[in-house]
Formats: sequence, C-alpha cells, structure tokens
Amino acid sequence: HCTKVPRNSNLEKLQHGYLFPEIERHEHMHLEKYPHANIIDLGIGDTTEPLPTMVTSSMVDFVRGLSTSKGYRGYGPEQGEQALRKAIADVYYKDLGIKPTEVFVSDGAQCDITRLQLLMGPNLKIAVQDPSFPAYIDSSVIIGQAGDFLDKVGKYKNIEYMKCGPQTNFFPDLHKASRPELIFFCSPNNPTGHAATRKQLEQLVDFAKVNGSIIIYDSAYSAYITDDSPKSIFEIPGAREVAIEVSSFSKFAGFTGVRLGWTVVPEELLYSNGFPVVHDFNRIMCTCFNGASNIAQAGGLACLSPEGFRAVKSLINYYMENARILVNALASLGLTVYGGKNAPYVWVHFPGSKSWNVFAEILEKTHIITVPGSGFGPGGEEYIRVSAFGQRDSIIEASERLKYLLYQQKN
Repeated sequence: HCTKVPRNSNLEKLQHGYLFPEIERHEHMHLEKYPHANIIDLGIGDTTEPLPTMVTSSMVDFVRGLSTSKGYRGYGPEQGEQALRKAIADVYYKDLGIKPTEVFVSDGAQCDITRLQLLMGPNLKIAVQDPSFPAYIDSSVIIGQAGDFLDKVGKYKNIEYMKCGPQTNFFPDLHKASRPELIFFCSPNNPTGHAATRKQLEQLVDFAKVNGSIIIYDSAYSAYITDDSPKSIFEIPGAREVAIEVSSFSKFAGFTGVRLGWTVVPEELLYSNGFPVVHDFNRIMCTCFNGASNIAQAGGLACLSPEGFRAVKSLINYYMENARILVNALASLGLTVYGGKNAPYVWVHFPGSKSWNVFAEILEKTHIITVPGSGFGPGGEEYIRVSAFGQRDSIIEASERLKYLLYQQKN
C-alpha cells in the first residue's frame, strides 16, 4: 500500500548516504570479511578521552538534585540557562563585546546549522568552502537551496564551491566569487585543519559587507588553534554586522555524546529590510527546540570555570600530541601533509588517486578507518582526512601500520 503523499523532492536530490554513516557501512562490511580484525578508527573524529572529573561531578550533583524538591528542574529557557549564556560570553568571547542575550545554547553545532538553514529559507544563493564539512551542503539540499546535482562536475547547480586548496593558502579567491547571500565558512577548517589568518578573515568580512552577505562561521575547533590566528570571527572589526558564529562543546570539551553547543547572533546583524536577525532566530529556537539538556548545561558551565577550563585544555593538548605523531609519521614517508597544527585533523595528499580508492586500500591492508576527501567536496578528491582523536596507543599503532603500508608501496 502506498499513501498519496509525495516524497520531498529535495531529499531525492541528496547524493548517496551522509558521509559518516556511509563510512560506518564500509566498516561493518570490512568486519564481516575480517571478523577478528583490530580496526583503528581515525575517521569520524569522535573523542575518546574521559571527561574531567570536576565536569562530570557537576553533572552528577545536578542529577542528584533532580530527585529533591529543592533541586528539581523542568523546562528551561529555550535560549539556554542564563548562567551558561553569560559564561560563554565572558569566557569564550572575552573582551569581544558579546552579550549573553546574543548567545543561544543548543544541543550541538550541527543541529544549529540546520536551524540556521530553516531560519534563512530556500531562496538564497549560498557559497561553501571546497573542501568543507558536508552538513553545510546536505542541509542546503534538504531546505531547497542547492538545485539539481550536476554529475559531470560533482556539484549542485545553485551552490558556489569556493576552492580552498594549498594553491590559494586554503582560502578562496574572493575576486572570482559571485554574490552569495549566505557564506558557510569553517575555521579551523574541517577537513584541511587550516585556521584562517586575521588578514584572510578581514578580507572575508569586507567581502560580505560589500556584497551584503551573511557569514555562517563555524568555530567548533577554535580551541585547538596554537598560533595567533583568530579564534572567533568577532575578533574582526565589522563582523557583528555580517556574521553568525556557531560553536560546540563536542570537540574542545569531549561532549560528543553529552551534546551541547551554541550560536551567537549579534544584535547589529540585520536583514535587507532592517529587521534584526536575532529576533527571528529566537523565534526559531522557541518553535523548534525545547532547550538543551539542563544536565549537559551544568557540565558546560563547569567546563568554563577556571578549574574546568584548565582541565579541558589538557584534553586538547592530548589530541594535538596525537596529531603531531600522525603528521610526523606520514611526512617521514615523503607525503605532503597539511593540518595537525591548529586542528586535530591531518589532510594527506595522494596525487592522481581517487580518495575512495585510497580509503579502501588503507582499510583493506591496515584495518584503519580514514575519511575519503571527496566526501568534503570535489576539492578533496586526491586527499584523505585522518583524525587525531583516539587513545595514544591506537594512534601510535596506526602510525606504524600506515608507515609499513606506504613504505611497501614505495619499494
């Protein structure tokens, strides 16, 4: 029996499965073939190290309080608890003038990306970095912005793919860009690991101002920046008039399973008719979201305390040491390797190769999960992404397996 309800035509335009479930499918197939294989997952980028005790203790105390009349809490504000909104503004955006009322706490950056698409609607021209995080493109397809998929070029008709490869220092040539109304920009970039310089972000903000565009700036990995690259778009003068920033506790605090993130929408950001964007986003949050878990928010507040922030920083240092190990191992074989300095991702070049073929060979011969670069856009075709999230012994073992495989190929 079929209903008379037609399928959403936009969903019919999605290509294959979403990247990471597709990789998981390949992993299951590999395990069926090699049931006793010791698979090392350097793919999806899931955190592995235990949360700091003082963070989990804060959540435990909150949970215990829920069993008392005094400590019980039901629905909270859709925008997030006031104490957490203020802590994000004060700690994460210190001296940048971000107000707590401009911070919207959520269940994660990826969820907020979809809510922002709902906010903006289907009738906008969008631009993305190429390569870039696939959720920007897939959410654009679902909302109706992308148009038809063009098989010959591997792109959607109405999306502008701004090339961000090593030839352009991983930043788009804005002189060649059209006039997108919405620009998705991730720094440090997932997958390349490149953190945009201050000069690059100044160019991006100026470009948005001249064209009347809005930047959706994803700073989920900003805590991993080790040089003087900006950690927030709002470090750039004028950004409050053209940018929204999305961020997350997932990677800097290990909250991938706890689920907590935030979005900053400045009061100065206006639509073409002068109406403040922040009011509409508030309506979206109130309509489509009942607020982040109050248990998760208790943990987030603990992360932003002086003691919690120091503890979280140790997790970041751990993963960045993993990245250093992977970079050194791969570079020692003469491979061109990017990233691993300002982000926990290593972007490895395999000239002339199809990325899914490289992914398949590495999986077959080393039992290591990576990510094919083409999953991040046409610009990633000759690359694979390797995640530095993992336990140290697994990272060292993976480095040795990769070195052995690639050494055999060269000799």
